[in-house]
Amino acid sequence: MTQTSDNVTWLTQAAYDQLKAELEHLSGPARAEIVAKIEEARQEGDLKENAGYHAAREDQGKLELRIRQLTQILETAKVGEAPADDGVVAPGMVVTIAFDGDPDDTLTFLLGSREGISSDLETYSPQSPLGRGVAGKRSGDDATYELPSGKLASVKVLDVKPYQG
Repeated sequence: MTQTSDNVTWLTQAAYDQLKAELEHLSGPARAEIVAKIEEARQEGDLKENAGYHAAREDQGKLELRIRQLTQILETAKVGEAPADDGVVAPGMVVTIAFDGDPDDTLTFLLGSREGISSDLETYSPQSPLGRGVAGKRSGDDATYELPSGKLASVKVLDVKPYQG
């Protein structure tokens, strides 16, 4: 799964199905379980000093946040195949770069979103400084991006290929 610059999320069919199943579980049985835990903890009395109640409420907040995240992802999802193997850095591509042109200081990463990805690859968002810096580049191209310190970093794109997850 990857995100494009216009906030459409590209998903493989498998990733879409996985996220949809997770949303259905969280919205149904998981939500009902949390509500039951809260009600059970409420029956214990004083809510100010009720650790079980506060833990259940915290779990409910996390659950509702995840439900909102999944809903947003699925609402903007575009289900399709991996991007074309045209050698251009874009969402859904695995990119290998060398920092400051040093072939011994490299990083291979997936340009996309962490949602629905079960990979050992690091994942960088297309909206991240590195993602914006390498977008549209090809193997052999140089790119720069701004570090959190405000300094510019230089990288050389060594390889670009579609994610085969």
